[in-house]
Amino acid sequence: MSIASNLNTIKSGLPETVTLVAVSKTKPVSDLMQAYDAGQRIFGENKIQEMVDKYEQMPKDIQWHMIGHVQSNKVKFMAPFVSLIHGVDSLKLLQEINKQALKNDRIIDCLLQIHIAEEESKFGLDENELNELLSSPEFKEMKNIRILGLMGMATFTEDQNQIKKEFTHLKSIFDSIKELNKENCNLTTVSMGMSGDYQLAIECGSTMVRIGSSIFGGR
Repeated sequence: MSIASNLNTIKSGLPETVTLVAVSKTKPVSDLMQAYDAGQRIFGENKIQEMVDKYEQMPKDIQWHMIGHVQSNKVKFMAPFVSLIHGVDSLKLLQEINKQALKNDRIIDCLLQIHIAEEESKFGLDENELNELLSSPEFKEMKNIRILGLMGMATFTEDQNQIKKEFTHLKSIFDSIKELNKENCNLTTVSMGMSGDYQLAIECGSTMVRIGSSIFGGR
């Protein structure tokens, strides 16, 4: 199967309300261009330097999503062009994104990462930390970021019930904040679901899925 046919198969099964992020990390530009030529315009990378290199080589109508864990000192490299940062998990990181967005005269869209998995290794805010961040005076002052919603990663397990419980939990947290009327919020996005579990994520209310191996093949 070619990258184009993989992509078309997945897209044909997605509801119109769901955005597909093609996870292209570690894949060469030639692979990304096959997806681009098949109509894909949103790509997700997890290393900033790799994303910068690909951005410089590829067409400029691509939206680049940073889906990996972000170190504050690297934000400046992607601030000129990144479309959406998925994994914002602290006020400190958000402040750095705001600062770099201001330098580039941009408003950068972000998702706040929520810790829903049982594994300790996954990053993210808990519900209390989320509410503290959103109600903090520092957050209110940020004019160069816009929070579009939440992102979460389920536990790496075969147990569908557990994954469903975690996705449902993320959606309920999103529902609890989505009425927030703040100038720097436009809460529309729930980013959850990857190659193995995106159909379940969509059933649980996901509006954005991150799919890599089902499009580009295994790593």
